[in-house]
Amino acid sequence: MSELSVRKAEPARDKLISSQTIAPSMTSYKLLVKNVIKQADVLLEVVDARFPDETRNSEVESIVSRSGKPFIIVLNKCDLVPREILEKTKNRFSKIAPTVFVSGKDRFGTTMLRHKILEVADIKGRDILIGSLGYPNTGKSTVINGVAGKHKAGTSSISGHTRGVQVVDAGSRLRFLDTPGVIPFKEHDEYLQGLLGVKDSTHIKDHIGVALKIIEKISTENKTALEAFYKVKIEAGTPTYEVLELIGLQCNFLKRKEEVDENRAAVRIINDWQQGKLLVYGPGPY
Repeated sequence: MSELSVRKAEPARDKLISSQTIAPSMTSYKLLVKNVIKQADVLLEVVDARFPDETRNSEVESIVSRSGKPFIIVLNKCDLVPREILEKTKNRFSKIAPTVFVSGKDRFGTTMLRHKILEVADIKGRDILIGSLGYPNTGKSTVINGVAGKHKAGTSSISGHTRGVQVVDAGSRLRFLDTPGVIPFKEHDEYLQGLLGVKDSTHIKDHIGVALKIIEKISTENKTALEAFYKVKIEAGTPTYEVLELIGLQCNFLKRKEEVDENRAAVRIINDWQQGKLLVYGPGPY
């Protein structure tokens, strides 16, 4: 195809993209994903570096793989994870697709991501359209802003801030399709959604169950971080529920008769976790 014919084709393509600014309630997530994959030249799956396996979406990856289009895994929020762990995760994921770790918040690694996109796309003479996919709250819009160098995609700490597909011009021939978070199509686990920040504490029904999952994860990977943050001592083998009560007691969350208010303690833990105050690996820099 000649350069002239490519230029002529782009206005029609732009019209197709702009028509996709549809709220998720008006179409299924699966249809939205398939449309983005169909339109994009390159696909990014943005995952949370703190729990990369949980935030990968195998169904989306399968659809991308069948499309035959270039695919990059982006490990976002790398500022919250030690470098040695990032490298191990990157080595594992690189067997699936090219992998780059970035901090959209600090704009670390975004130049490398820009170069990787240009490399895998291998497109000359026209703009490159990049589809950005992933769970809610993995920071897709923040990554796009990091690459663009400006605040062009709307961001929020509240899950679901991006309401429909938005086209973001990142300059140097790069244009992003910023999408709402793509929840796995058969995923209804409230505990996982709370852990990943898909649901905040105001929308979670079982606060205690979600808080116990958070405690379990941190206790397994780095118990000292939990102890340091809440200023408690957790003996080896202490049941997770007793850890919740210990934290509630330390925070002085008490009911009448000096009983620990477990639900109030659970909400505190969920909020601390989702707001990035409670970290698996403790405060950086790494």
